[in-house]
Amino acid sequence: MRYYAAPMQGITTWLWRRLHQEMFGGVEKYYTPFFSPTKDQCVPERDWRDLDPAANRGVFVVPQLMTCRAEDFLWAAKYLADLGYPEANLNLGCPSGTVVAKGKGSGFLAKPDELDRFFETVFAADLPIAISVKTRLGLREEDEFPRILAIYNRYPIAELTIHPRVQKDFYQKPIHEAAFAQALPDCRLPLCYNGELRTVSQVAAFHEKYPTVDRLMFGRGIVADPALLRKLQGGGPATLEEIRRFTTALYQGYQTAYGSRGPASQKMKELWFRLLGLFDDHERCEKRMRRLRSPDDYEAAEAEIFATCPLRTETGDFKP
Repeated sequence: MRYYAAPMQGITTWLWRRLHQEMFGGVEKYYTPFFSPTKDQCVPERDWRDLDPAANRGVFVVPQLMTCRAEDFLWAAKYLADLGYPEANLNLGCPSGTVVAKGKGSGFLAKPDELDRFFETVFAADLPIAISVKTRLGLREEDEFPRILAIYNRYPIAELTIHPRVQKDFYQKPIHEAAFAQALPDCRLPLCYNGELRTVSQVAAFHEKYPTVDRLMFGRGIVADPALLRKLQGGGPATLEEIRRFTTALYQGYQTAYGSRGPASQKMKELWFRLLGLFDDHERCEKRMRRLRSPDDYEAAEAEIFATCPLRTETGDFKP
């Protein structure tokens, strides 16, 4: 099996990826949060942190692009190839309203003819980098996907990751498993699955049901349980000391990167809302985390978590 870490905006940063690999491992490829190529062909400083090869040294990273303009994609793909990246991923899954309104992300799926012309232009350019795609099933209904998949099948896409929701589902509604199962025999591309795999038992059930799918991408599950992929490969769960070292290194790294504790504590607050599911009796600490006003508040809240909230036992499956 091949396991990947999905891009999560604001969470799976260059620092998170590096520290996760060092401390937990199990990931073959880490995908960066998307960046949107600009018409003036430059990379914003906020995105450069994730793309800088020096920051990603020793980690197999796939930069993710989001655009609906072939010329912008071509520039960005060549730029990434020049930086030494072997693969670039096109985001056709982001459900954000502001993104969709610009015809990007899952919004691009509403225009299949334009999408087809986009790929025709991109693959005619003979780029020196592999192009993969992460997609939803459509904008409104899952029955949009057969036409979309037929477009993908016409091009030498290196890998197709399917997240079986439509844009209007965002992240809360159930996945459309039947639509994924229906599409599986029609897909002629290397296929990766992403969606609602957060526990060892869920992954085992997926393998049993879809034995031909040998690539899985994990998002919220691996952020909420950093040792998930280690457990899938026969290793042990995260220990309290590992979580402490991980969050301490992240916090210190963000302070160095941003030059102060304020932005660093806000980054960590967002992560902790995912991690708290690892702990028993965490509801009180979660309420305190939501009321943070300062870095001192954050540091006190984190200290309280480690002092008063034991890790959940592994007698049952962790459910973030």
